Amino acid sequence: MKFLSLKVFPLSGVLLLAACAGVPSSTVPQPDKQGCTALQGWQLAAADVGLPTSGAKVDSADWLTVPAGQGDYCRVQGRILPVDPAAPPIRFDLGLPAGWNGKSLHLGGGGYNGTVIVATGDVPAPPLDMPSPLARGYAVFGSDSGHEAAPPYTADPATRSLDGRFLQNDEALRNFAGDALKKTRDVATALQITFYGKPPTRRYFAGGSTGGREALAVVQRWPDDYDGAISAYPAWNAATLDLAFGRISRAMARPGAYLDPAAQALLYQAQISACDADDGVRDGLISHPEACRFTPIKLRCARGKTPGAQCLSDAQIAAVTTMATPLTLRYPVASGEKGYPGFNVLSGADLRGFLGWGEQAPTSPGQLGQPYMAQFWDSWVRYAVTRDPGFDALSLDPAQPGSRTARISALTGLQDVNQTDLSRFAGRGGKLIVLHGAADALVSTRATIDYMGRVRARMGEPTATEFSRFYVVPGYGHVFGAFLASWDSLTALDRWVVDGVVPAQQIVADANSATRGRSRPLCEYPAWPRYRSGDVNAASSFACVRD
Repeated sequence: MKFLSLKVFPLSGVLLLAACAGVPSSTVPQPDKQGCTALQGWQLAAADVGLPTSGAKVDSADWLTVPAGQGDYCRVQGRILPVDPAAPPIRFDLGLPAGWNGKSLHLGGGGYNGTVIVATGDVPAPPLDMPSPLARGYAVFGSDSGHEAAPPYTADPATRSLDGRFLQNDEALRNFAGDALKKTRDVATALQITFYGKPPTRRYFAGGSTGGREALAVVQRWPDDYDGAISAYPAWNAATLDLAFGRISRAMARPGAYLDPAAQALLYQAQISACDADDGVRDGLISHPEACRFTPIKLRCARGKTPGAQCLSDAQIAAVTTMATPLTLRYPVASGEKGYPGFNVLSGADLRGFLGWGEQAPTSPGQLGQPYMAQFWDSWVRYAVTRDPGFDALSLDPAQPGSRTARISALTGLQDVNQTDLSRFAGRGGKLIVLHGAADALVSTRATIDYMGRVRARMGEPTATEFSRFYVVPGYGHVFGAFLASWDSLTALDRWVVDGVVPAQQIVADANSATRGRSRPLCEYPAWPRYRSGDVNAASSFACVRD
């Protein structure tokens, strides 16, 4: 059994110096099958991880071929052991390609995590018809953030990220809030040094939703550990978002307020009819949500009492309006957040059940098939706020939480990733790409606009422009959408970091099967794509404009 006790960066320097000094080749690690199997049983001491753990160990190391035959790699699976014996370990997956390009990519999770992010995964909104980062030579890794989802959530891959029972344990909660990122990164880096004989020359992070929050967390908390990050539809103010989820869920749960899938589709199509042409062409996308003047009152049934096939009741309109308007916190919280903005597109951005309003009204405890945000709120209240699995989450008013205020405040301090001074990261040459869909019905586009605006206000426009780019994609929802964004963000980030090539005139494609390949210019916010002339499916027919 191999036991490695080292400080990662000092050892990397020793290895590099040794290589330069002409150490016999037999002592230099070889990235091959033999070197891979030698990792079996590898361990790392707790002192060599940047945050408290009980060390790490490799459970398996297997020499495999990347799917589609795009190269051999060593798949390493292991655990980072907790300090609290009652806390779960952090399970990780690391891919070490034989044809290593010298760079690493840390992939983020989603929802409450709970599933190991595998090395064969990809960046959010991945490019069409391109190999995975692992197949392109990146050493790729991810984790479950320190807990495994358990039944009944594991029956459907789409619901594994809803299991919040781990939140009852303090160490597991801290791991989910961000600590697992540092621990996983340190262990993965030590393994790369062991396998390749040197550390990566460039280190990137990419993730969407919770993974987008994680991308911002590493930039803020460990700016020396990464050279670039891709943050897609980031749930950066996670605890404050939970409060917004609670407000909306309570509104949906009122008698007669819930919109079933048919009513959701009615609302969505009414918005498209009202605002689709605002960008100069009817293409099924709302490109400039800020200009959309649709209000749900336009769908009000006669006297507003009973919903119909082509109209909404007053109770339903009230629920939709709640989703579209901000939550204002009238009590201070540790993160300093003042509230949460409403959503651009009122409903139906995904029309995929679990990501929008679901198929049935919220209850507590939450049930699979209910709105994703309602189930998320239910778990957060029962397991993180009250730590009482029998508590009725819908009875807690996020605007007036009473005796729960102090606990909610503490959770915002732990979960909201809202630092705006990124000068350490930027000063090292770090680059940040942020991407969000204009039709996101689960994480508000307005929240990301708010955060990026704060960064620019804090650091100044010239400095912010030197290290960050922020794009809003019309029709793109939360993972899904009428426009399923597809873009080679990793190449754009890598060229920016390595060669200083600033992303310019980027094109985003649609990966939906019915509209696959149609494209739009990727406009830097606050610009948006306006139709000029020509093929409505071609990016060249649009120009990025500002009001």
